Amino acid sequence: MKKIFKAPQFEQSNLEKAMLHKNPFLQFEKWYTAADTSIEIANAMSLATAPPSGFPSVRTVLLKYFDDKGFVFFTNYNSQKAKHLKENPKVEILFPWLKMERQVRIAGSAERISKMESLQYFTSRPRESQLGAWCSNQSSTISSRSILLQKMEEMKQKISNGEIPIPNFWGGYKIYPEQFEFWQGRKNRLHDRFQYQKNKNSESWDIVRLAP
Repeated sequence: MKKIFKAPQFEQSNLEKAMLHKNPFLQFEKWYTAADTSIEIANAMSLATAPPSGFPSVRTVLLKYFDDKGFVFFTNYNSQKAKHLKENPKVEILFPWLKMERQVRIAGSAERISKMESLQYFTSRPRESQLGAWCSNQSSTISSRSILLQKMEEMKQKISNGEIPIPNFWGGYKIYPEQFEFWQGRKNRLHDRFQYQKNKNSESWDIVRLAP
């Protein structure tokens, strides 16, 4: 049965070019700080990857930290996303902060971070999360959840004391942006959209308004 959904009216705020920071990383930090105070799991982001041929794939992952160079997430290096990234490092991430009538899109290329950087984050995780990283061959087919739970118990017994080593198949990626888009919902679908495009001849960014 066909169902038509009612369109919301976005009226919380507006966005003008004069309001934007020239540096998109600082603009992201400003919006993220605001989102983090009012949105649960504000660091949840949709990550889109694509193989050289075939269907693109999108899933939700957690942004773990960012700096003035890029955005870092962690995963199993045998996962579907990791296999895509090995063949095609181009990605896009989306932060859907719809409670604030905002979203941010970031497109760029993903690269593995160093083993040391992955280790620093791994050791900061709760112990059972560290053990959990050893228990799943991510994206592979399994017959039941009990297999994961059994593996978890085996790992607990195997490493009952002491530090848990980081799996050699687990670590982080850093997304180096080439394009940002900041979207602010507006009334009557006349949304405010601004795109930052990296200037290839310098470290500066060009900012343009996009039609909604």
